[in-house]
Amino acid sequence: MKNKKGIIIFIMLLMVILILYRGGVFRYISLENIKGLKIWIKSFGFLGPLIYILLYIVACIFFLPGLPITVLGGIVFGPLMGTIYTVIGAGLGLSSAFLVARYVFRESIERKFSDSQIFQKIDQGVKQQGWRIIMITRLVPIFPFNVQNYIYGLTGISFLQYSILSTIFIIPGTAAYTLSAGAIASGEVISTKNLTYLGVAALCFIFISLVPKLLKNKNKG
Repeated sequence: MKNKKGIIIFIMLLMVILILYRGGVFRYISLENIKGLKIWIKSFGFLGPLIYILLYIVACIFFLPGLPITVLGGIVFGPLMGTIYTVIGAGLGLSSAFLVARYVFRESIERKFSDSQIFQKIDQGVKQQGWRIIMITRLVPIFPFNVQNYIYGLTGISFLQYSILSTIFIIPGTAAYTLSAGAIASGEVISTKNLTYLGVAALCFIFISLVPKLLKNKNKG
């Protein structure tokens, strides 16, 4: 029964990838070609946010670069809605990758990552610190975002704890990029509203940069 579910999920993922490939999406997933992807998403009209969220989910599952898509969210939908749609897409994406690692392709993913230092450190962190390791690895970019999604699926952490906390703790980093990208892309950076967005983005960047020091001081205390 479990194998049948895995096959069905795999076929559905392949169909999504084929559709995106036929639409020429993968040619555009880079900072250089982000304008083309913006036009492509805008062409779907009111379905644009859904397409963007699906694109983020696919990026998480297939190890596509996440930063260009995050920046794209701010450019296409503006600072505020771009942040909301990106957090939703990233949250669903990281959750989907976790489920794929735990229930669909666990054996192959274990062969790929079980001997890696990243897996050893995260697995040990889960055992010793529980949910706090999620806070640390999501707030501080110690390990690649997409790799973490799969590795957490191999650990003993529960899905709900992982999914909810990961989504919460990616918000500062996500907002830093989408708010700044959306404000700059609007062409009205000196407006009060966009200066506010840029200020919040700057605070997010500062907070993220200070997290390692705060954690280090806490451990000393």
